[in-house]
Amino acid sequence: MKCPYCAHAESRVVDSRPAEEGSTIRRRRECLACAKRFTTYEIIERLPIIVAKKDGSRETFDKQKLMTGMLHACANLPVPLASLQEVASEIELELQNSLENEVTTTQIGELVMDKLKKLNEVAYVRFASVYRQFKDVNSFMQELNKLIKE
Repeated sequence: MKCPYCAHAESRVVDSRPAEEGSTIRRRRECLACAKRFTTYEIIERLPIIVAKKDGSRETFDKQKLMTGMLHACANLPVPLASLQEVASEIELELQNSLENEVTTTQIGELVMDKLKKLNEVAYVRFASVYRQFKDVNSFMQELNKLIKE
C-alpha cells in the first residue's frame, strides 16, 4: 500500500476493525518512511450473480428488484420494512454462498416464498399467486390447503 503523502510502498497496520455491517475492513496504517497515518478500506470482491429468466434472457441480480416484489406482496400488511430488508440480504447472501455464477428465477422465487411463509402467511400467498401464476381458483386453493396442512 503506497503512502498517500510520500508514496513510500511500505506501511504497517496500526488498527483494524470491521465497517459497514462487516462487509468491509477499515485499517489505520502508518507509513514506515514519513510516519504519517492514513486509512484504507478492504472490500470483499464479489462476482456478480447472473439470473437466468424464464424467457431465456439473463441479467445481473438486483436486490432492489427483489425488495420491490416483496413490498408488493406485503402491501397493507403489518410487515416491518427492516424484516424485508433482512430477508433480501439473507437471500443475496445465500446466492453468493452457493458458489454458482448463475441462478434461475425459480430458485430465487422459492427462496422468497420460504422466507415469506415464515414472515407472514398472507404475504406468502400473495407472492405465490403471482409467482406461480395460478390459472384458476382450484390451483389457488391447492396452495392454501398445503399452507393449512403445514
